[in-house]
Amino acid sequence: MKATGIVRRVDDLGRIVIPKEIRRTLKIREGDPLEIYTEKDGGVIFRKYSPMGDLQDFALQICESIGDSTGRIAAVADRDTIIALSGAPKRELMDKPNSPELDKLMQQRVHYRYNPGDPPVWPTDNSEKYRLGVASPILSQGDLMGCVMLLMNDDSAPVTEADQKLTQTIAGFLGKQMEC
Repeated sequence: MKATGIVRRVDDLGRIVIPKEIRRTLKIREGDPLEIYTEKDGGVIFRKYSPMGDLQDFALQICESIGDSTGRIAAVADRDTIIALSGAPKRELMDKPNSPELDKLMQQRVHYRYNPGDPPVWPTDNSEKYRLGVASPILSQGDLMGCVMLLMNDDSAPVTEADQKLTQTIAGFLGKQMEC
């Protein structure tokens, strides 16, 4: 655990303010759920909670199925990182922060499809080897949870309308699973 040197007081309602700098660094947005852990020595730890994390094994199976049937690189991301991947080396993309462009697409809640000549949209901050082919937001009860993506590299065939429909269907299915 790393000390920040920041001290905050608990108010009369039991609330504490997480400083803006820490929220920005950890990408904690208003309304984001936080898990609370306690330690034996009296420490309290707040950790971002990802509802998509509960579906990580399921998302991996879906990615593997998509990859097997389409021959494409399939990925599922929560609001912060890629949590499931098939068809590309995991060390290159897994658990890496989503790119600002992907964040923007997800926040807009739009379905994305790459067209030749468009500027590339990178899935993660440090990946210029892979770009989005198609992406569909995962929505659960109106809340954005993440997205389903098919990724491309320089050797990939162009994405099709069928690829886009596939990601839309899977994103809708995952959103419904989160409502259960």
